[in-house]
Amino acid sequence: MSPASAPHPVHFSGPLLQDDPAGVYRELRRDHGSVVPVILDGDVPAWLVLGYRELHQVTGDPVLFSRDSDLWNQWENIPDDWPLLPMIGRKQPSILYTVGERHRERAGMLVNALEAVDPFELRGYAEKFADELIDGISPQGAADIVNEFATLLPVRVLARLYGFSDEQGPALVTALNDMIDGRERALAGQTHLFTSMTDLVTARRKEPADDVASRMLADTSGFTDEEIVQDLMVMMAAGHQPTADWIGNSLHLMLTDKRFAASLFGGRNSVAEAMNEVLWEDTPTQNVAGRWASRDTQLGGRRIRAGDMLLLGLQGANSDPQVRTDSSALTGGNSAHFSFGHGEHRCPFPAQEISEVIARTGIEVVLDRLPDIDLAVPAPSLSRRPSPWLRGMSELPVTFTPTPALGGSLT
Repeated sequence: MSPASAPHPVHFSGPLLQDDPAGVYRELRRDHGSVVPVILDGDVPAWLVLGYRELHQVTGDPVLFSRDSDLWNQWENIPDDWPLLPMIGRKQPSILYTVGERHRERAGMLVNALEAVDPFELRGYAEKFADELIDGISPQGAADIVNEFATLLPVRVLARLYGFSDEQGPALVTALNDMIDGRERALAGQTHLFTSMTDLVTARRKEPADDVASRMLADTSGFTDEEIVQDLMVMMAAGHQPTADWIGNSLHLMLTDKRFAASLFGGRNSVAEAMNEVLWEDTPTQNVAGRWASRDTQLGGRRIRAGDMLLLGLQGANSDPQVRTDSSALTGGNSAHFSFGHGEHRCPFPAQEISEVIARTGIEVVLDRLPDIDLAVPAPSLSRRPSPWLRGMSELPVTFTPTPALGGSLT
């Protein structure tokens, strides 16, 4: 049985999940079980894996559930202007679609390039850029802390680490957001990002520097410039928007949930607790495309055909009642969530560390600089971006006591 012919496939789109994804995942699990037949834009069928155990099985078996998108049995039905092509591309020479030993070599190249980032330098960049952004809003007494801070901070830090100039950051933010949201500007965003990365690699090939791009080019495993461009695009996309949403979702939790109220008044341990809670309950990367079955198989009571695409329902698995028997209890230090993936295609550990440093530093700077920060609107009026893939706030209006800018510049 294909997902298209399964009983009552669900149209999988941003509006479906925008307001109450937890409720939607509960209903889907109740009506369809742990593996749900869904329909993507253009009536393209797929399977959404919501079960924790099933997702562990899919991500832990890269042979049966491959990252090779050439296996997809729907390519003949995919138009050239399909808005999800930037996320589900064919023959993309990036690490996302590389399998086997070559993937392991490629992952090693990325890990080496990221591990060489100096942690003190990283935190210093994050603090200085965060202070610069807060300087722009602190005298006003009110701001949209998502669009004026959270969505600007990660890419500024990552751009500096990768080798971009600070002036290129804003355009990269726009391009990444357009591409990841998977709507009408997705292809234009992908084009801008590709052009920017190509120019960076060309420049660093001629004149290396102490940055991530140069270290990737210096690797001896024999990767082409095109492959490095693609991997830099993947790293930028995976590193920026989810980190921005991690900041925004954590601040939202701390401003709306009484369990974290104390963290707004100097409790830095509560910042880490709130960030971990978000990874379980409101993770930035909700769903990921995808995996492709290399042969006919069974999963969660469903018959999966060779070439079927499976979407990784990270948030659905995190909230699986077989794992989260008491969803009202705080998760504490439990990090057995799927928010960074699982298996050999999971987010590399150095990338997780970089994301966490940027997010935590950004939140701490907000709380230090704006200690009486509060919501400017009723919490129920807040909305999310309409994306089935990433979950983040459309805006987060706040008020605070106006304070002078600190000044200072980056070296």
